[in-house]
Amino acid sequence: MDEPILKARDAISRAEKLLVFTGAGISKESGVPTFREADGLWEKFKAEDFATPDAFKRNPREVWKWYRERRALALKVKPNPGHYAVARFEEAHEDFLVATQNIDNLHTRAGSKNVIELHGNIMHSYCMKCSHKVDESETELEGDVPTCPKEGCNGLMRPKVVWFGEQLDPHDLERSFQFASECDCCIVIGTSGLVYPAAQIPFLARRNDATIIDVNPEPSAITPIADYFLAGPAGQIMPQLVEE
Repeated sequence: MDEPILKARDAISRAEKLLVFTGAGISKESGVPTFREADGLWEKFKAEDFATPDAFKRNPREVWKWYRERRALALKVKPNPGHYAVARFEEAHEDFLVATQNIDNLHTRAGSKNVIELHGNIMHSYCMKCSHKVDESETELEGDVPTCPKEGCNGLMRPKVVWFGEQLDPHDLERSFQFASECDCCIVIGTSGLVYPAAQIPFLARRNDATIIDVNPEPSAITPIADYFLAGPAGQIMPQLVEE
């Protein structure tokens, strides 16, 4: 086993407060398309047509159709060894958090429990009128443009994801920032480190002198501050970091 992996594994095993920060790369290995890469979603679709509040106002039917297609794909794919390795870390560390930019629910399906989904969850929808929430992995809403199933409401439902022009949930962001500011080890997996404000998380950990482990096939904006850059797919690298 390579020395950087052994040293990274040792840092993880010694960590009292362990943070895992993930981006699209870890889910790409499961078959979930990324957004910004050469073959990503924004190469084929315009964000302003499907991922903004204005797009939803203009054509909610098309937005719902697009998100249902993506939800069907997310349900079809499976967590990969990288997701399962993250869940194993949680079993071994009492003070643990996953902060993810992904909306595909794969961390939860892999067994992770303490997960903050900074950009939302494509399996969830909520009413724009009364805020009633529905988990569509269990109960699928009816209609091309679903309305609230809560008796007497009939408000418009929308996917529970963060669109361009919207703010991240301040409570989730504050929890992530606080944990990052206190952790002693931060594993960064499959993110470009370019999407803010979430991308601040590893830098807050670095400011606290936490060990930064960057797992990515290619160098990212996080790599310059990393103690260990482990080049390769998360599905190959992450299982090597899990101590038996």
